Amino acid sequence: MEGAVKSFDAECKVWRAIRHRNLVKVITTCSSPDVRALVLQYMSNGSLEKWLYSHNYCLSIMQRVSMLIDIASALEYHHHGQAEAAVHCDVKPGNIVLDEDMVAHVADFGLAKILEENKEETQTRTIGTLGYVAPEYGSAGKVSTKGDVYSFGIMLLEITARKKPTDEMFAGEVTLRQWIHEAVPDYVLEVVVAGLLSIEEGRDMNATESIIMSIFETGLRCSEVVAEDRMDIKDVVPKLKKIKSAQQH
Repeated sequence: MEGAVKSFDAECKVWRAIRHRNLVKVITTCSSPDVRALVLQYMSNGSLEKWLYSHNYCLSIMQRVSMLIDIASALEYHHHGQAEAAVHCDVKPGNIVLDEDMVAHVADFGLAKILEENKEETQTRTIGTLGYVAPEYGSAGKVSTKGDVYSFGIMLLEITARKKPTDEMFAGEVTLRQWIHEAVPDYVLEVVVAGLLSIEEGRDMNATESIIMSIFETGLRCSEVVAEDRMDIKDVVPKLKKIKSAQQH
């Protein structure tokens, strides 16, 4: 019970500092000896995970890029927009929610950690979601902003390829990242482009391939095994905006 209270208090501390359009707002908190809860802003379009994997929903390639920019912008704010950096620790499609305009918002800071000023990492015994956890986080409990970048990179690959990192095809030592890294631009690109063109009639195949390759490159750079080799989230945002802008002209 004591651990749950500390977790709730930590989550509240993160949420109270929120001042960004791509982070779900807290309306109020409810606290009693038996119940501790946050009342959050309503998101009418539900989770990104629902939109990725339900047969009743579909997302265009440009919608996906826009959502990735939204998510990266929220993480950039948490990593660099405050005196003390906040690390989400559980970045995944299930923790991304969409408002009525299909703008993406990062939610669920139940595992979040706040880094002391001028401190780059901390330790934790709490592990995030299998498939998205950075190697150093899963093996040694090292929490840093680079861990969020890794999770974002995996999610970026997932959103584009529409394949969960825990999909049954990724058995043994084969991972989503390896599948994309080793098979692109052949089989994976063919599968992804075919899936996107089936919901976007009239879109140019070459333009779609160009977008996907650029996104995959960014995702692979974000999800490098060695933390120091990963992109900083503040460099990811302009990269994604450039990809989007190039396809609008």
